[in-house]
Amino acid sequence: MADQSTPQARASKGTSPAESGGPRSRQAEGTPQEPTAGQSGISRRALLGTAGATGLVLGAAGGAVGYTAAPAQAAPLTSIGSDRALFHVKHQPGITEDLQSCGHIIAFDLTAGAGRKEAAALLRRWSMTAERLMAGEPAPHHDTDVARDAGPSFLTITFGFGHSFFGRTGLEKQRPTALDPLPDFSSDHLDKSRSDGDLWVQIGANDALVAFHALRTIQTEAGSAARVRWQMNGFNRSPGATAHPMTARNLMGQVDGTRNPKPSDATFDQRIFVPSSGEPAWMAGGSYAVVRRIRMLLDDWEKLSLGAQEQVIGRRKSDGAPLTGGTETTPMNLEKADAKGEYVVPLNAHARIARPDQNGGAALLRRAFSYHDGYDADGTPDAGLLFICWQADPLRGFVPIQRKLDRGDALSQFIRHEASGLFAAPGGAAKGEYVGQRLLEG
Repeated sequence: MADQSTPQARASKGTSPAESGGPRSRQAEGTPQEPTAGQSGISRRALLGTAGATGLVLGAAGGAVGYTAAPAQAAPLTSIGSDRALFHVKHQPGITEDLQSCGHIIAFDLTAGAGRKEAAALLRRWSMTAERLMAGEPAPHHDTDVARDAGPSFLTITFGFGHSFFGRTGLEKQRPTALDPLPDFSSDHLDKSRSDGDLWVQIGANDALVAFHALRTIQTEAGSAARVRWQMNGFNRSPGATAHPMTARNLMGQVDGTRNPKPSDATFDQRIFVPSSGEPAWMAGGSYAVVRRIRMLLDDWEKLSLGAQEQVIGRRKSDGAPLTGGTETTPMNLEKADAKGEYVVPLNAHARIARPDQNGGAALLRRAFSYHDGYDADGTPDAGLLFICWQADPLRGFVPIQRKLDRGDALSQFIRHEASGLFAAPGGAAKGEYVGQRLLEG
């Protein structure tokens, strides 16, 4: 939950087909017409943005009561539904895009007997599926119609390889050293059954049904080549839920994402993506994802006073501004002291420890989802953060920051790391290619 490594969760605008130069859906060109009687087999694309009219009459002893189950007139697709991210790009989708309101992450293990050939066929299928679903098209095989009425809804699907993938496919010599297992940390209480995996898929969208449809399709397309190892679900604030775009809040109520690096930063690509001259060559343009399921001990956290919570974080809860004053983006004055000579931002405050200038310039691009998986038998909420961060090299990004947080972060007593994974996400697939082709066919 490093302060410097959290993205600004703006109201997600995405890229519409018109803006990107990509193909437009019929709804982007005009308001669709109601289907005429007798039509059948209407495609998902034909229904994008159309709300059908259905009337139900509820009988009662005193007479009939009319009830409209859906809007009576067709309406154009809203901007949220029509937002589209492109699949064939330099860096895989789902890394630099704005946060989505719904997310799923899922890890797979190759099945016994499945090797490099089967993995290549699987990534080819998955890439074809991702391209179609992100464009608002039906799945290539046996679409379930779950997302039939919706547009792309800013869907992104991202693929990564775990450390164990290379041994299972005979590609050990192509395994990056940056993919070496993460060290142990004192806050770790890791469930091995919900950690790691041969393959990892990240799904995000601004519509829950679109996101689930993608998750279900990816899982079924795995076929006999891979089985699910673990799967987790997350969420963020919906686009447009606030009066103006603003940084997201986490389940502790804290503004969470103030110092995330931005693509406009001069060193952004250097910190987040593997350079074209980097090793191994198949990772050019790619990035490494650290995935952590971080449980928030909310019962303990919520017992703290507002002032105590702000001392733990080092920022005001109301607006995310540093305790030393100003606005959310005002630089934190680490040397400022109060009348008693005490630092205004405590030495163990999360925001102080996580700053890049306190960690040799190490920076992460964080793209997290909150989660809530119900309650334990004693009523304790199983809730927290699906922490996902991107970097060019985790050994120079996540690891040094987490080591420092592990030694003295005041927030540590209110969180618990329960699952972990590290995955290599290669660069984006060119038109006609699939993700990972340079590795699997190189």
